[in-house]
Amino acid sequence: MAEFRKKTIQDVDFAGKTVLVRVDYNVPIKDGVIQEDMRISASLSTIRYLLDEGFARKVILISHLGRPDGAYVPEMSLAPCAQRLGELLPDKVVRFSDMIYGQDAKDAVDALPDGGVLLLENLRFVPDEEADSEQFAQEIVNATGAELFVQDGFAVIHRAHASTDAIARILPSVAGFLVENEVSRLEGAMKNPVRPLLVIVGGAKVSDKQPLIDKFLTIADKIAVGGKIAADGYKNSSPNVYVAEDFAEDGNGNKLDIGPISTKKIVDMIKESKTIVWNGTLGMVEDDRFARGSFAVAQAMGESRDMTIVGGGDTTGYVEKVLKTNGELTFNLISTGGGASLELLSGKKLPGLEVLQDK
Repeated sequence: MAEFRKKTIQDVDFAGKTVLVRVDYNVPIKDGVIQEDMRISASLSTIRYLLDEGFARKVILISHLGRPDGAYVPEMSLAPCAQRLGELLPDKVVRFSDMIYGQDAKDAVDALPDGGVLLLENLRFVPDEEADSEQFAQEIVNATGAELFVQDGFAVIHRAHASTDAIARILPSVAGFLVENEVSRLEGAMKNPVRPLLVIVGGAKVSDKQPLIDKFLTIADKIAVGGKIAADGYKNSSPNVYVAEDFAEDGNGNKLDIGPISTKKIVDMIKESKTIVWNGTLGMVEDDRFARGSFAVAQAMGESRDMTIVGGGDTTGYVEKVLKTNGELTFNLISTGGGASLELLSGKKLPGLEVLQDK
């Protein structure tokens, strides 16, 4: 892991203060029921530390869900997330406010008992969130009475939104445990990996993954390329880049997964490596017939006792699915942020990280 260069909740005194925390509760919900709560569970260590060890007075959570495009969409309410959070924190008072700012939100904060947690409604119901509006940020601060801001939504720190940028310019701002852990592990893989370092790249768009490949060309010992970008004929003359050479096809000749030869070669690379970073599925994993390559990689990584990092929204979602029926597999990091992890690994600056206080 790389040394984290920003202040965290362990570096500041927030006893008796109201703390505003940006979490990422952008979870899949169907008919009001949460399908996967990993991102909610990932926020618990920060929330518990604030209340139980740092003696914060109140914790106010803000998040987005989906893409409502600045309008109220009932199906994208965060109310189910508040309910699930209450189940995960049975010893805490957990409440939900259907307002984000204004008098109703302030009343909800005032009514929250000390030691309690309040989740405000979906930030993206207001267009000012994605516009990085300082006024919107100030209205949230005014309504909550927050004295400290904690950024713990790793999946959104590559965006300059009101809840990732503007608020951090108003309040003293530090990182939570989730952001610290993800950034430290991802930067560690780039800056000080235990070698050999293998980077596995999949997915559909070369334009998305080329910066990642370029960044690791001089860092990684091996880069393995699969997925649609390999099936479409990706070329790279670098001696440390392996491109999948055979593919599983459907009845129409579409190459929808890497084949057995490529799968074995990549699995062998995993077994020979000490740090493995995987970003991008290697086939059309929503169809089990074309998830064999990705499953073999997930299994090999999950059985490894070396440093294993999974990033990318589709990839983490697939690995989470695998873990439901293969609980014996373990990974050092399953990143909660697809775009954020890709941009960080590609060497880009993340606005929501840069704005936090330096150590």
